[in-house]
Amino acid sequence: MSGRREVWITGVGLVTCLGEGLDANWAHLQGGDPPAYDAKTFAPYVVHPLPPINFDRQIPKKSDQRQMELWQRIGVYAAGLALNDAGIAGKPDLLDGTDMIVAAAGGERDIPADTGILTGLRKVAERGPFLNERLMSDLRPTLFLAQLPNLLAGNISIVHGVVGSSRTFLGEEAAGVDAVRIAQARIAAGQSELTLVGGAYNGARWDVLLVFEQSGAALKNAFAPVWDRGASGGFAPGNLGAFLVLESREHARARGARLRGRLSAVVSDRNKRQPGDIEATLRREWETIAEKVDRMRAVVVSGAAGLQPATAAEQSVLKEIGLPVRNTGTYIGHGMEAQFVANLGVACAVLEHGKLFAPAGTGDTGANPAEISQVVVTSVGNWRGEGLALVERVV
Repeated sequence: MSGRREVWITGVGLVTCLGEGLDANWAHLQGGDPPAYDAKTFAPYVVHPLPPINFDRQIPKKSDQRQMELWQRIGVYAAGLALNDAGIAGKPDLLDGTDMIVAAAGGERDIPADTGILTGLRKVAERGPFLNERLMSDLRPTLFLAQLPNLLAGNISIVHGVVGSSRTFLGEEAAGVDAVRIAQARIAAGQSELTLVGGAYNGARWDVLLVFEQSGAALKNAFAPVWDRGASGGFAPGNLGAFLVLESREHARARGARLRGRLSAVVSDRNKRQPGDIEATLRREWETIAEKVDRMRAVVVSGAAGLQPATAAEQSVLKEIGLPVRNTGTYIGHGMEAQFVANLGVACAVLEHGKLFAPAGTGDTGANPAEISQVVVTSVGNWRGEGLALVERVV
C-alpha cells in the first residue's frame, strides 16, 4: 500500500530458560548446547524453567515485586530489557509517547482450591451445581483480577514509565501474533511512532499442566526435539518473557536509534482445523509475502511447538517453500502468547550475525546461505491461529 511507513525493530528484550537478553540466548542457540529442560520437578511432564534471575535489576522496588505473580515479573523484566536495548529506558520525553500492546495468559490459579474441587467432583452425582457452588465460595476475588493481562501492562507502566496508549490481548499464540500485527500496522499507518509490544508466560506450574493434560497437549516422560515427538507429539511449556520496541524509520533515525531489523510484514489467520486447513492457511499467508522474499538470502525461524497434527502440517508447508529452517521450541520450550515475539527477537539475532543457529531435530533443514538478509517467522497455535512475519536487514 502506498504511503505506508517502514517499521523498525529498535529494541529486543528476551527472558528464557537459556538466560536473559538476546546475546545470552544467541550464545546458547548458536553454540549447539543441549536444550535446558526439566523432566523431574513436574514429572512426568517436561518444562523449560527459568534460570536464577535477579529481578531487582529491572524491578527495583520489592513492594512492586511482591504484588506480581511470576509471569508478571518475567514480563516486566523483559519489557525493561527491551526499553534498555532501544535506548529509551529512563527517558520520560520518549516514554511519554510510547504506546504499549501486551499479550499474556491468565494468572496463576489457587492450586489447593482447584485440588479440593476436583477431588469433590468425584464424590457427587450432580457435578454442575457442585462446581458452581465451589467456584463461587472458594475462589478469591483477587484471583480473577490477577488473571487480567491488563495488570501486566499496568505494572510495566508503573515500573518503567511507559504511559502512551495501552492495549492488551489474551488468546494463546494467536494473541501474540495479532499484538505484533496491530503494533506494526499502527506505526506503518502513522497512528503511532513508538510502541512496546510483547508478552509473558509461566508454563512451569501445575495448573497449566493440568489444562494441557486434559487436552492431551503436554509433552510427557521423555524429551525429544520439537520435530521428533511422535504421532501425538506434545509441547513442553516454557517460562518466557519477550518484548520488542517498534518504531517508525523516521522517528528512529531522528534519535539515532540502533536498528535490529525491519518488520516488513505480519499476517495472521485462523481456521476450523479440519484436515488440510493449517496447510491451506499457511500457503495463503505465504503468498502474501512471497514476492518480497529473496530465496537466495532468506531463512525461516519456526515457532512449531511439537503438538500434532499442527507441527507436521507446518513442516509440510515449509518443505514446499524450500528455505532453510530452524526451530526455537526445542531450546526454549513453548511460551504461548510470548512465543512469536521471542522468535522475532531471535530473527533479529540471525540477521545481525548473518547465520542460523545450530539445528535440532529432523525438521531443522538447510545450510546457511552465503548471505542472510531476510527471516520468515512462523507461528502455528497449539489449538488455533496461524501467523507469519518477515524481518529484514536494512543496509
